[in-house]
Amino acid sequence: MRRDFVPVYLVTGFIESGKTTLGLTILGNERFTNGGKVLVLVCEEGEVEWDEKALEKYKGVQVILDSADELTTERLAELDKEIQPTCVIMEYNTMWGMEKLDSFDLPRLWGWAQVVTTADATTFDNYMANMRKILTDPMKAADMIYVNRCGENFNKASWRKQLRAMNSAATILFENLDGTVDDGITDEDLPYDMKADVIAISEEQFGLFYVDSMDHPERYDGKKVRLVGQAWKRREFPKGYYYFARRAMTCCSNDIAPCGWVCKGDRTPDNKTYFTLTASCRCVQGPDGQTALMLNELSTERAKTPREELVNFVNL
Repeated sequence: MRRDFVPVYLVTGFIESGKTTLGLTILGNERFTNGGKVLVLVCEEGEVEWDEKALEKYKGVQVILDSADELTTERLAELDKEIQPTCVIMEYNTMWGMEKLDSFDLPRLWGWAQVVTTADATTFDNYMANMRKILTDPMKAADMIYVNRCGENFNKASWRKQLRAMNSAATILFENLDGTVDDGITDEDLPYDMKADVIAISEEQFGLFYVDSMDHPERYDGKKVRLVGQAWKRREFPKGYYYFARRAMTCCSNDIAPCGWVCKGDRTPDNKTYFTLTASCRCVQGPDGQTALMLNELSTERAKTPREELVNFVNL
């Protein structure tokens, strides 16, 4: 199998925080593993073991490293030559220190794809108070922080604020005891007033409102909002509908596209003119069965061009 790039998924966190369980989820998803052999580097053996049947089914090859001294450029190069993986999952021992990861180079085709830090909700407060550095160092380097085993009345909002203070860019997710996953964001966490008669969304908050309305359309159902954007024409839209949006960099500088919502109204599509839209929000079900937010135009008035024309997607 041709290997142009071998993604390395680093799963780290305090002992018994669910690293192996998350690693098994990655192993079973071909979107991550690319369908070839998967090198599973285990730097810490916890209570949950890597399931042999899962390893066999998903072409996983487990290699256990007993000490930090074994994690070297030479050792990884040997494993790459021997196994030729299309994906690497590294279950990393937090006690080895995050600085260890800067002490070696990855093999030629390998590259860090994502750093995920796991945490156990049942021990979060205790470890934060008594072993803060060990718990938080991996979180500061994470692309995603995954807090699992959350009970019904656990204080996710408080934890989210602590995690966001130490890492402003990471995606923060909470897994509940029933298996559902949410971001822990409440109305009080949002920077705009959800209790206002008309929720005023500033230019800087457009991207945050967009992301939250995609994740939680039901939060805005029946609400009224006011924000600045443009009316874009879509061929598939019938008369009386337009795409209310602003340009955003979705991937790179060469991938700029409008992001927004279907809007029912009389505004003539013109993606050169900015205007302030006051609209009511309504949840609708799309052709794919997914719930989405739709805007109903109440009033419009011409507005100045935003200071930053490209939308900034801010994490909460």
